[in-house]
Amino acid sequence: MTAAKTAREIKVFGIVQGVGFRPFVYRLAQKYGLTGWVLNSSQGVTIHWEGGEESISRALRDLLSASPPLARVTGSTVVEVKPHGYSRFFIQESHAAGDNKVLVPPDVGVCSDCLKEVQDAGDRRYRYPFTNCTNCGPRFTIIKDLPYDRRVTTMNKFTMCSRCRREYEDPGDRRFHAQPNACPDCGPQLRLVTPDGRTCTQTLREVLQAGAIIAVKGLGGYHLACNALDARAVRRLRRGKVRDAKPFALMAADLETVRRYCYLSGKEEEYLVSPARPIVVLRQREENRQELPAEINPNLDTLGMMLPYTPLHWLLFAGGLKLLVMTSANLSGDPLITENEEALRRLKAVADYFLIHDRDIENPCDDSVGMVVGNSWQFVRRARGYVPLPVTVPRRLKPLLACGPNLKNTFALAAGNRVFLSQHFGDLDSYLNYEKFREAVPKMRSLLGITPELVAHDMHPGYQTTAYAQELARTEALPLAAVQHHHAHMASCMADNGLDEPVLAVVCDGTGYGPDGTIWGFEFLYGDYGWYRRKGHLVCVPLPGGDAAIKRPDRMAYSFLVTALGSRGEEHAARWLPGLSGKELEVLAVQLQQGINIVSTSSCGRLFDGAAALMGICHESRYEGQGPMEMEARARKAGAYHGFYPLHLRPAGEDGFVLDSAPLWEQLVKDRERKVDVCIMACKFHHGVARGIRDGVLRMSRETGLDKVVLSGGVFQNMLLTELVTGLLEREGLQVYRHRQVPPNDGGISLGQSLVGNEVYMRNVSGSTP
Repeated sequence: MTAAKTAREIKVFGIVQGVGFRPFVYRLAQKYGLTGWVLNSSQGVTIHWEGGEESISRALRDLLSASPPLARVTGSTVVEVKPHGYSRFFIQESHAAGDNKVLVPPDVGVCSDCLKEVQDAGDRRYRYPFTNCTNCGPRFTIIKDLPYDRRVTTMNKFTMCSRCRREYEDPGDRRFHAQPNACPDCGPQLRLVTPDGRTCTQTLREVLQAGAIIAVKGLGGYHLACNALDARAVRRLRRGKVRDAKPFALMAADLETVRRYCYLSGKEEEYLVSPARPIVVLRQREENRQELPAEINPNLDTLGMMLPYTPLHWLLFAGGLKLLVMTSANLSGDPLITENEEALRRLKAVADYFLIHDRDIENPCDDSVGMVVGNSWQFVRRARGYVPLPVTVPRRLKPLLACGPNLKNTFALAAGNRVFLSQHFGDLDSYLNYEKFREAVPKMRSLLGITPELVAHDMHPGYQTTAYAQELARTEALPLAAVQHHHAHMASCMADNGLDEPVLAVVCDGTGYGPDGTIWGFEFLYGDYGWYRRKGHLVCVPLPGGDAAIKRPDRMAYSFLVTALGSRGEEHAARWLPGLSGKELEVLAVQLQQGINIVSTSSCGRLFDGAAALMGICHESRYEGQGPMEMEARARKAGAYHGFYPLHLRPAGEDGFVLDSAPLWEQLVKDRERKVDVCIMACKFHHGVARGIRDGVLRMSRETGLDKVVLSGGVFQNMLLTELVTGLLEREGLQVYRHRQVPPNDGGISLGQSLVGNEVYMRNVSGSTP
């Protein structure tokens, strides 16, 4: 006797589009003899199953426990419904259905199956650079709208040939409903051209081995590539990109090549080969250092390495090359270049050849960058492979927009317990970057289906993001929430770790606008999302000339020396800071005495800058963080512990404290006079800062009774300092939390702004005080 049929309607939310979920549902229906249908909607995936009770139960179990590897189910509902008597199971056409609950999938590195086809001379996709399937390929960078179907991607203009169509419609094929599916007969085409647009008659192998620089159109934008072992090509690229010293990212053909030039732990390898394929910052092997041009990473002991993440990249290595420089093609801090015409126009003075194609990039997205600190992953830049995945937070938020910082900008859209951070936009004082930011906000709002009811922004009155927030609030009649920079950092790390209670915080960065009008940057805070108290900070010093002191670290060293040591500091500055002429020393003395063009700062970044200058490591900063990064590399070379330069804790205000840096400068000057090795000085500096942080946290912990501490701010990209601080605090019995899902630098600020902005708004509505 045939079992009576029952029916269920199942809705599945999360990353369930563009990851092979509908084919997976289809196969489950075939396995358990179920009829009905499945479809994509803007809410996720909806399934109607009819069959025996036991069969549906087993299918449901597999649905939630054995999803496709790229899927991420965040929720589901199951409702009993009336059977319709379907005779088969089929995939319905997608449709929009109310608020978006589906997660937009990020781009995914090429899978092993597709790579085998690209490398197989007998396969119809041999050497085809746009090979993909449901397990890999472009997603976020080609999506225009949801639900995710080919018609709302930049693949819409390419009509599938009969063979690709058969794959697309075959439930047993791994390209079943793979939206970017294509082949050489029907898909995007690749061309190698000269700067004037003519087709090149040479092969990729020939031009790269001849030392050429190639502009390569990738997933999220153009890169500039050259043979990393060709010193002349690397020097030409550095001159052409107007990039004097900032390290270049490298792409290695395989793990063997990575291991030849870098130390590689199991955790680091795990991220290198992951579907996201980020750039991983690795320690360089000293024994093979001479094989690489020094111009790749001047004065550093790390290399940013990634593996090929598209079939196109694998073609670059097909000629036997093992290592390429692969750097973003944006010039002088401008946005990513995504269009062929723009690349030919703007890069013709840099690139010898252009590797172009006709698949459009809808959403520009830079490479993600990260490192393993201790044994935990930490982002430097969160972008391709991760954006626009949300961060789940411990509080429910109003639909809101957090505009982010001015530097290393990301913005965030939030609703419920999810915060969606955008890709990286860089410095918004660049007009072109700001325009890209303005274009991206409404596009992301539409894609995610979030209509903000609140706008959060940094409280700095001069930021572009503040101006944008105020403009949007006027246009759409929305309330504003101004968020202090370092409170946002603290909240970001809290949310990153799912914390929802008062904590201690150490925030160390370069610049953040303080409510007192000074520039904060070495802060000891405690509080939660709704409030904070500034318990302590580095003793303030003058920032002479604003940005000039950041670009010329000698000026910062002068300020620290004179503030700490008075007239003796002026003598030491004249001796040890060769970048300052006699005339400039006179001008600086007048500036500090009369307070001309001066603002006070407690910045940890400026402390590092000044120390690097006094040690003779960096007198002119040609990229952000140059001096501190080079000093960290020197400190690691010191090896064993050599003592520390002290930062003294002393009372300030009613119940606060400051870290007095005068003892540090006293001892640093003495070591310079004694001609102590610069590596030892750098090591002592790192240990001194770490101990100063420990002392400040211990005082806060004793006075507040709190034992959980979050570390945030760009200074904690310093691997050595972060490991030292974490170790010291954990040995004191404190629980230390670091960033895991967003960067500690300003790229994670928008996450914290979302949480704090929501609390500011709720407090204003209720009329309560923190």
